Amino acid sequence: MSSRLPVVSGRQLVRLLESLGYDFIRQRGSHIRMRKDTPLGEHSITIPVHREVATGTLNDILNQVGLWNNVPKEQLIDTIRGL
Repeated sequence: MSSRLPVVSGRQLVRLLESLGYDFIRQRGSHIRMRKDTPLGEHSITIPVHREVATGTLNDILNQVGLWNNVPKEQLIDTIRGL
């Protein structure tokens, strides 16, 4: 059974990615681009820096980060709740 997604801000997502080793590349408007070299290759992702990230967007970001870093989505959800 999948965990219910928490309501998070874009800044919380940026902190989560920084804790996983992602580097800030650039910001354009309200979106931040981050990058990390993973065993699967270079992963770049764009994070919307909004007060609340939409549920579908959060789900997609967590799925991508989980796949590229070989981390279960539930573990990412638990980590983001602790931030």
